[in-house]
Amino acid sequence: MDAATLKGLAATRTLKLGHYVGEFVTPGIGHILKNAGCEFVFLDMEHSGMGFETLAGALRYFETAGLPVVVRPAAKTYEHIARALDAGAEGLVPPMIGSAGECRRILDCMKYVPDGSRGVALGIAHDNYTGGDVTEKLRAANARTSLFALIETREGIENVDEIAALDGVDCLWIGHFDLSSSLGIPGRFDHPDFAGAVETVIAAARAHGKALGRMSMSIAESAALARQGFGMICYSGDVWLLGAAVKAGLESIRAQAAS
Repeated sequence: MDAATLKGLAATRTLKLGHYVGEFVTPGIGHILKNAGCEFVFLDMEHSGMGFETLAGALRYFETAGLPVVVRPAAKTYEHIARALDAGAEGLVPPMIGSAGECRRILDCMKYVPDGSRGVALGIAHDNYTGGDVTEKLRAANARTSLFALIETREGIENVDEIAALDGVDCLWIGHFDLSSSLGIPGRFDHPDFAGAVETVIAAARAHGKALGRMSMSIAESAALARQGFGMICYSGDVWLLGAAVKAGLESIRAQAAS
């Protein structure tokens, strides 16, 4: 397994750090994040205004920089899954995964025959517009595409062991805000119910040899998650880091100017 691919990253148990992108999809973003030390990117179509044309360009920016991308589509329907993959997405993290049956349906949409029923279009973005043997192309695409199961509901917690047991699921990714809301304790990440849910996901990942992933908004939280066993950590996001850096700079200038 090529460690430079998203599936390869998920297969290793060393710490991998990434960054969330949902706003600043510009030609230089891939190289900026790669040079900053990112090992992957979480590209969000669910909570952004990003459409498929933007996605297609963004994936090329990151591909040029050699930076693997996991894409969160806006929905779990076939058209959102298959179009994101045809645009060149290597891995998907569809929202609100609740059961193993739902995962199987998503995998069926992601994989070509004989592993699924994804519609076939070759010589386009996902295979770099190349020709070649059809059977080998379908096999390679099936081997390459990865599924990060986004566990962010009470139902997902209840079924996480069955989800983790599925072939084709590469990572269990906790959606912490939605999970806390589903548990009836929105934003209370120190609540025992939230901590218990997280431990349930960790146990399922360990039992079935799957990677663990989560977003984090601070350096200290990221380090704590790594010690807890999370191997794929998405440190903050483009909007929040820029806003925080500009705010801190302006406040410092004003304070020093007034002294």
